Amino acid sequence: MSIVVKSVCKALERIAPLRLAEPWDKVGLIIESPVPRADAKRVVLTIDLTTAVLEETLKVPTALVIAYHPPLFQSTTSLTLANPLQASLLKLSAAGTSVFCPHTSLDSTWGGINDWLAEGVTGPQKATAKVNILGEVKGEAGGAGRIVTLDEPIPIEELVQRVKKHLSLSQVDVGRPPTQKLVKSVAICAGAGGTLLSGVDADVYLTGEMQHHDVLGAVARGRYVILCGHTNTERGYLPVLAKKLLDALSEIVQDESPNGLSREERIEIEKYQLDIHISEADRHPLDHM
Repeated sequence: MSIVVKSVCKALERIAPLRLAEPWDKVGLIIESPVPRADAKRVVLTIDLTTAVLEETLKVPTALVIAYHPPLFQSTTSLTLANPLQASLLKLSAAGTSVFCPHTSLDSTWGGINDWLAEGVTGPQKATAKVNILGEVKGEAGGAGRIVTLDEPIPIEELVQRVKKHLSLSQVDVGRPPTQKLVKSVAICAGAGGTLLSGVDADVYLTGEMQHHDVLGAVARGRYVILCGHTNTERGYLPVLAKKLLDALSEIVQDESPNGLSREERIEIEKYQLDIHISEADRHPLDHM
């Protein structure tokens, strides 16, 4: 394993321990290139490993792609160039680039994607709003979702404006219950939140997408539903992750514990000036027309 990949994997474990991932998830180092390049100093952050992201990555020597969503999610018996997602992994590996996926571990960890979404909900009430774990509590490190309780109720229109501003969106989909009301509690799940949010006692469900009948059921029970588009609830976190990654790498260089890098490895990685690059080709797959 190259020193860059090894160091970044250790840094990511500090940010979002893989033990926090959901049991069904495919996280961690999913492709380790057998031909790492000594001149590769770039680490690419992306939500999805699309063909466009692949082409962007191959233009610059890259040690590692951190793809939030696992490119290989279903079980497979082969890796071929006929499958576009598999082809991307094969081409990256051949070019000396490994691939790491944090996915739900990054959702669950404190300071992760769901906490970032919660910041957009609290707005000016950030100092007084309460943010608690929604779903299974995974020790002191976090849990699957979040539920925000504002100190004062607000109109749904104000909450929607907060969300759109935080996510840099011009529009979102909103499901309204038969009886309009002020809202005080917001249940949050990045990506697809239908399962986690089902039956949760909150005024609003905020997620990327839900199945049609899940939306109908929530609205019938008196909940508002705000759907932002799956990856729109995730992509804005990448700059936060980039900073966390640089901070964690700095800590690793100073870490002399047995669980850290060896002295020689710390000296080696310190010589690298890593380029943490947020993909410019990564984008939400759907457009409004």
